[in-house]
Amino acid sequence: MNKGDLISHVASEAGITKAQATDAVNAVFGGIESALKEKDGKAAFIGFGTFSTKHRPETTRPNPLKKGTMMTISAKNLIKFKPGKALEEAIN
Repeated sequence: MNKGDLISHVASEAGITKAQATDAVNAVFGGIESALKEKDGKAAFIGFGTFSTKHRPETTRPNPLKKGTMMTISAKNLIKFKPGKALEEAIN
């Protein structure tokens, strides 16, 4: 499923137009994004799952392309998703 498929599904399930469904889906995605941008961001949906962020600090590692040299891997924030129990049970 891609975003267009999701919009079509929301429109048909909710009995609204695709334009209204587009606004709704974009609002949900925007809300999740805003929550994750906050310090220690987390967006939890009971039964579905939890989106969270984790900071990965800068590290140095051996460079696999140039033996004997080190390379720096930049720090970044990672996005994690942990499925809820109900979602896991639904697909298994």
